[in-house]
Amino acid sequence: MTARGQRRALGLLAGTLAVAAAVALTGRYALRAEWWQVEHRVAAAPSVPLSDLGPSPGPLTVTWSRATPVHRGRLPGYSRVAYGLVHGQVVTVSGHGLDVRDARTGAARWSYRRSGWVLLGWAATGDRLAAYFEPDEGRDRRLMIGFDARTGRRLWQREGDEPAALARATLRWPAGSGVVVTTGGDRRTLRGRSAATGERLWRIPLRDGCVLSDSAAHASAADETLVVVTLACPGEGREQRHRLLAVDPGDGRVRWERPLGSSGPREVAVHGSVTLVSDDTTLYAYTRDGHRLLARHGEDVCGDDVCPAAVAGDRLVVVWDHGRRIEAVEIPTGRTRWDRAAPGYLALTAAGGRVFGLRPRLAEGLLPAGVDAIDPGDGRTTTAATGLVVDPGLDGAVPWLAAAGGLLYVAAPQATPRPGGGARLAALHGGPSGRGTPELGGVPVEDWPDACSLLRPADLDATRLAGYRSRPGRVTIGHLTPEHPVSCAYEPGLSLYPEDAGESVLPAAEADPREVTVGVKWVAPDAASASALLGALRDTQTQVRPRAGLGDEAYELGPTSGTIALRVGRHIIGVYASRPTGTATQVARAVAANLRTARP
Repeated sequence: MTARGQRRALGLLAGTLAVAAAVALTGRYALRAEWWQVEHRVAAAPSVPLSDLGPSPGPLTVTWSRATPVHRGRLPGYSRVAYGLVHGQVVTVSGHGLDVRDARTGAARWSYRRSGWVLLGWAATGDRLAAYFEPDEGRDRRLMIGFDARTGRRLWQREGDEPAALARATLRWPAGSGVVVTTGGDRRTLRGRSAATGERLWRIPLRDGCVLSDSAAHASAADETLVVVTLACPGEGREQRHRLLAVDPGDGRVRWERPLGSSGPREVAVHGSVTLVSDDTTLYAYTRDGHRLLARHGEDVCGDDVCPAAVAGDRLVVVWDHGRRIEAVEIPTGRTRWDRAAPGYLALTAAGGRVFGLRPRLAEGLLPAGVDAIDPGDGRTTTAATGLVVDPGLDGAVPWLAAAGGLLYVAAPQATPRPGGGARLAALHGGPSGRGTPELGGVPVEDWPDACSLLRPADLDATRLAGYRSRPGRVTIGHLTPEHPVSCAYEPGLSLYPEDAGESVLPAAEADPREVTVGVKWVAPDAASASALLGALRDTQTQVRPRAGLGDEAYELGPTSGTIALRVGRHIIGVYASRPTGTATQVARAVAANLRTARP
């Protein structure tokens, strides 16, 4: 090789090495870069707080709504969407990042996300907010960022600390008095960091052998003056014993500590001056000073989550016995002022001296969720429809309820976008009932058709249901019981098919064993509202298929044919037929034709 050729080869080699070095350095330091990694939008002006006021009485109407997909990452327990009200804004939290919107209008205000990182938790105190991130592909770095909650301006950034006892159900960790509470990798200390500067203010070690619990969906809770965490401590052999620790977030001073006993996880919630803690069989309530206010026992006392509760004035209103009882307790004395059966409330909140309860259904068999406005003094209740569909069995979010500024905020999981799922948040306002009642969304009760009149004798003949008995089903919604049945089940009776003439009369079930039910799921004020409600039902279904030619729109629900939900104008009808294939379609087509000729 000539000298010139050698020089050229050496130059190419040097260039290759330089490129390789650059790639290596980029790979090493890219995670520490900010300019390409962060998508950060800030608000032009500070937000304005909301008043402590719930919606006005009357039917509830959606003011604005927004859906958020779940980020399905490497930590399934944190794959969910969570919400909060902070300084006049709704904060939406998911693995994708923070999305903060004007609580009155739903307009975007500020947001923050990091490419290659997943948001695992958040905290808020006053007008400050903090977020906790880890890399998508591992837990080798821990990043905590503080924001001005009013505008989204970044205030500080720290590495190393973890959130103290982050609650997986809400993705929230405790904060109060301008301090976010953190811990180290071994979870054996509590540390207080300024929410404004990120500087460490205090540090306290936990009791010997104890660590912050991470086995509960609600392992911690807080308000502005009290932080409560659960501890897992050594017991006999390999058994763990749990303790409840309450500290002042301002200075880290221990306010009180209580033993909890059993080895199972404990769920914690703080509502004003009251701390609730529960496991499978016991619910306790403690005052701010740690005095026991209430103890309730029973199988599966709070179900799969914390017991819904709210504080209004000097009353603690709490739902227990797996949602079957609601009780009001006087906080100063611990005396029960009233208690009654409950309709399975999923969440409670308080505003303007009233307590609001989210019920998964207005009544069994009807489609929309409902909200009860409860007087904490005597338990008197009024019920209103929401125009939303809630399926608490989905895992995209914990049903959430809040009230402020004359609006009610409801969030619930949904199956869309598939396959990961998501959650939908809606802001609702109250209004006049018009000719109808709040229980029926302002629709007069006489506008509801008789479910047993939706199939005529000729239809029963055509679908081989002649001779079946009709069994009407009625419901009570709050204090209202519609005159007409809202469902009609067709059960085997005497077969009157022509081919049976001259033979012994057999029960129809032996000749053609099928089950058919027709139900009026809802009558909306108008077709657009009915279409939106049917769409909400569709979005909660893990398996759904559109069906053409059945009313104005229709969907087949579930893994097999046999269940159809259809809309005809402002009516939503449900049809179920066990078999044979095609029966549900025949029945739905007949119902749609009859409604078209009879609807007002």
